Amino acid sequence: IDGVNFNMRIARDIETVPILAAIGVTKAGHRLVLGLQSGDKESASNWREFFKDLKVRGLDPQNVTLGIMDGLPGLEAVFKQEFPSAKVQRCQVHVARNVLAKVPKKLKGEVADDLRSIFYASSRKKAMEFFEQFKKKWKDTIPSAVSCLERSINACLTFFSFPEEEWISLRTTNIIERLNKEFKRRTKPMEIIAGETACYRLLAFISLRMELHWRSNPIGKVRNNLPFLKELAYEKFTQKS
Repeated sequence: IDGVNFNMRIARDIETVPILAAIGVTKAGHRLVLGLQSGDKESASNWREFFKDLKVRGLDPQNVTLGIMDGLPGLEAVFKQEFPSAKVQRCQVHVARNVLAKVPKKLKGEVADDLRSIFYASSRKKAMEFFEQFKKKWKDTIPSAVSCLERSINACLTFFSFPEEEWISLRTTNIIERLNKEFKRRTKPMEIIAGETACYRLLAFISLRMELHWRSNPIGKVRNNLPFLKELAYEKFTQKS
């Protein structure tokens, strides 16, 4: 879940209007745009209304197993209230940025390497071991950065609860940020969109095109195909000429 801003003509004025968006992933790994709705993306109450609207339109809360989001204050609590069976994954990119913002320039490279060791560990147990090493190493030098990471570490590692072939897609909000970039790319020549209704129509059209593109690349299915592809490659390159 994420939001993106657009310049719209509202009555006779030009306003910057945020549009909230959510992408869902089916059990088969197919991505679908679940909803688009105007609202302040920094407001937890607007996200609550957005989630309620998704449920009214047919989204079963029991079928929602994970929400991937940035660190907006209050968003995680609202999400858990509306989808009590779901887990929360904090975007590791956003968390890393927040941590590095509290680190002196000369230490950023080393701290960034340590963060990668945590986030890309082979298991949750190993990640927590790296985190404990991170705390011990940096607690006296950059305590605010250590505290920042400590507040989010559990939510950053939720993806370990899911199949390994899905981890690469669950660590960050990259999936929906790619959609937002496509929204901005396609609307950039327009500069100003002629109202909220026109914006919804345009974004719905872009969303449908993206869904068609996603069908050929379901989440979690690439790695499952690797043994088959390796077998084909072996047969191809070991044929007698």
